[in-house]
Amino acid sequence: MTMIRKTFLWTLLFALLVTACAPAAVTTPQSVPVLTQAVVSQTVTPAPTSTPQAISYTDGLGRKIKLDHLPQRIVSLTPATTEILFAVGAGSQVVGRDEFSDYPALAKSLSSVGGSMGQYSTEQIVKLQPDLVIAGEINTPELVKSLQDLGLTVYYLKNPTTLDEMYTKVQLVGQMTGHSTTDLIASLQSRVAAVDAKIATVTTKPTVFYEIDASDANKPYTAGPGTFIDLLIQRAGAVNVGSSLKDQYPQVSLEQVVSLNPSMIVLGDSLYGVTPTAVKARAGWQSIDAVKTGAIFTFDDNLASRPGPRLVDGLEQLAKIFHPDLFK
Repeated sequence: MTMIRKTFLWTLLFALLVTACAPAAVTTPQSVPVLTQAVVSQTVTPAPTSTPQAISYTDGLGRKIKLDHLPQRIVSLTPATTEILFAVGAGSQVVGRDEFSDYPALAKSLSSVGGSMGQYSTEQIVKLQPDLVIAGEINTPELVKSLQDLGLTVYYLKNPTTLDEMYTKVQLVGQMTGHSTTDLIASLQSRVAAVDAKIATVTTKPTVFYEIDASDANKPYTAGPGTFIDLLIQRAGAVNVGSSLKDQYPQVSLEQVVSLNPSMIVLGDSLYGVTPTAVKARAGWQSIDAVKTGAIFTFDDNLASRPGPRLVDGLEQLAKIFHPDLFK
């Protein structure tokens, strides 16, 4: 098993634990839009220098976080929060990131503070002298407290569960960092509406098996109900066969996959080198409709698993896979 897959499996189990233990989300400021790949990668705006009155925020752990000024030195602890920061125009204010933050490309040039197997370098974080650390749901409350005990200001950004909530999170990060997100959110909402309008004409929906990890091809992980992958598949005009299962990220048997008999297979694990050819060669998979017809597609899982602006990119790409005739 590759190191990437080991990291995925640890992150998956850890995320489930945090999700189960984290307190209910606290309402945050109103709605906001997201950003396209092109906009994210091209957004380079100077850090704001104005100093507003102190503002208090309630984070996802229910803690009151006070910002006396707009943060000029930000450390991001998750890939999703890094992408949001760059999307809203705060990229020039980010001085550190977790080791898995790789988008946009400019983020990779920033100092890494770790994150593999949940291990972060608090020494490196402190050394960067951040006036704001943004954590996410893959980070433990214990990590947040340890950084807070070191005198750092840490905001815990809880994952959204819908696209509308994602807009709200984006708007919040923009507000905290001094950037307007009005145009960004309007653009994202417009793109989603365009997909919705096309999908509204659909009369037949394919059944889809979304593969997250198949290190064991006889027991692959898939996306169950309540995940963003499930939400995007449905919104893109398909039926996620994993939504009939109990857990959010279940590991299913070969017999279950055959029984579910999807008409399409989407390989989120193509990032790990899994190919349609390899799937066709798996023992016992030949009876599945998607394998019979060759309806097996590669997909960048980051577009569905990181709850940030690029979820809209993921929605568009999945809709094109499921209904290519609508997007010619």
